[in-house]
Amino acid sequence: MVLVRRGVVDVDVDRVGAGPPVVLLGSIAGGRRVWDPLADALLDRYRVLTLDLHGHGATPPWPGFRPQTLTDQVRLVHAVTAGSTERLGLVGHSFGGAVAMRAAVELGERVRALVLVEPTPFALLARAGHDDLFDAVCASRDRLAEGIAAGRPDEAARELTDHWLGPGHWDALPAERQASVVKGLRHRLAEFDAVTDPGLTLAEVATAEAPTLLIHSPDPLEPVRALVDVLGEARPDWERVELPGAGQWAPLTGAEELKPTISAFLDRHLGP
Repeated sequence: MVLVRRGVVDVDVDRVGAGPPVVLLGSIAGGRRVWDPLADALLDRYRVLTLDLHGHGATPPWPGFRPQTLTDQVRLVHAVTAGSTERLGLVGHSFGGAVAMRAAVELGERVRALVLVEPTPFALLARAGHDDLFDAVCASRDRLAEGIAAGRPDEAARELTDHWLGPGHWDALPAERQASVVKGLRHRLAEFDAVTDPGLTLAEVATAEAPTLLIHSPDPLEPVRALVDVLGEARPDWERVELPGAGQWAPLTGAEELKPTISAFLDRHLGP
């Protein structure tokens, strides 16, 4: 682990391997460690940069002086790739996929391969006319905020977990994992702000140049399924792959399905 400092931005990042850089971005549910299986599969030919976003690892939490945006998280990507003009790859899962999409817009032609595993830039739902689904995401965010404000963090954590990961998921978590979820609720609230912020447009998605692989599970949550369809309609040229293990814990539970699919895509478009 290295704590990279660029100006006022500190980033907790692992750097392994040698070759073209590939940046791995995780979800709300996990930090950089969830990408270890994929990093191990890539490090023989790529320089793998696995970073913790705000609210994970030793990367400082979002300070909360205003609602977080995707661009705020992308500053961390800029920090670990600064000082170079190398072409690179971006891989993002869930919230990390939303950050990767914004990063691809900002980094432009430097991004030669973009891999998105059930990305969650939910503001695009509203832009595509799915107001009911966007409102449902915002309602989940509001219930979380209300639970925190009312001093009921355990109830808020249970509702959030079972809503997004399935009924009974909270009770199945070990006590230490439950405690970690409760401790991180304010970080999750900030991430909700980022994915519901209109800072990424369908026009930007439509004109993004990077070859892109869009991966999803057979039965994603309704807002995620609708978003995958919106992206597929906006970019029919993107490769779209359905994998059984590509759900909310994809980097861990679906690692064996993801590794060959992502590796092959990176090798075609970024390989040394």
